[in-house]
Order: sequence, then C-alpha cells, then structure tokens
Amino acid sequence: MGVPTVVEAATITSDGLDLFIEKLQEESKSNEYLNKLKEEDNYEEIKEALLPKDFNFVVTPKEIDELIENMSKLISYGINMSL
Repeated sequence: MGVPTVVEAATITSDGLDLFIEKLQEESKSNEYLNKLKEEDNYEEIKEALLPKDFNFVVTPKEIDELIENMSKLISYGINMSL
C-alpha cells in the first residue's frame, strides 16, 4: 500500500499558473488568450521546459514527518479493524 508524499515541480507550476490565469480573468472581463490557456492542460509543456535545465524537482511538504506518522496510524488502524 502506498501513500503519495511527493510532487513534481511541473505539477506545482501548472497549478500555480491556473490560479494566476483565474486571477487575471477576474480582473479582465474578456480575454480569448487567457480563456484558451485555462482550458489547456499545460503540465506537459511546463515539464518539457523544466527538464532540460534540471528544474523539475520532486519535492515534499515541510510537514512530511507528521504526515507520514498520521498516515501510518490511519492505515494500521484500518488494517486492524478489518481483521
């Protein structure tokens, strides 16, 4: 059983770009280019831009130790209850 604990920089960048576009869309009433950008999945393009420069890091949240401890307890309780 696995629990995802890391995320790629491309994913964070893609999500951040979506939030940035939403903010720009709120401020401007109508912008075709922003609407088109928002509809597209930019993850692959961002990843392609980051990889050649070795910027596509895999990162963990700063509270990873606490998260792992909580998830291990949750999983172990679930297994114990099922048995």
